[in-house]
Formats: sequence, structure tokens, C-alpha cells
Amino acid sequence: MPLSDEHRRLRGRNYTVAAILVAMMVLFFVVTMVRIAGAS
Repeated sequence: MPLSDEHRRLRGRNYTVAAILVAMMVLFFVVTMVRIAGAS
């Protein structure tokens, strides 16, 4: 059963949201590491 355009659009949006969440997590991780390294 082929996926409709609607399903493809939803899947693409899900990947976009996941990528944004991962990018934010990496950003927070890097900022935390820099702050910890700078404090010592």
C-alpha cells in the first residue's frame, strides 16, 4: 500500500521536528560543557 502525499508530508515534518530537538540538545550540551570547563 503506497503512502499518500499526506503521509509523506507528515513524515517529513516529523523528521524536521526531531532534527530541531536533537540540535537543541547538542547546543545545550555544548554550552554546559563550555561553562563547566570555564568554571574550573
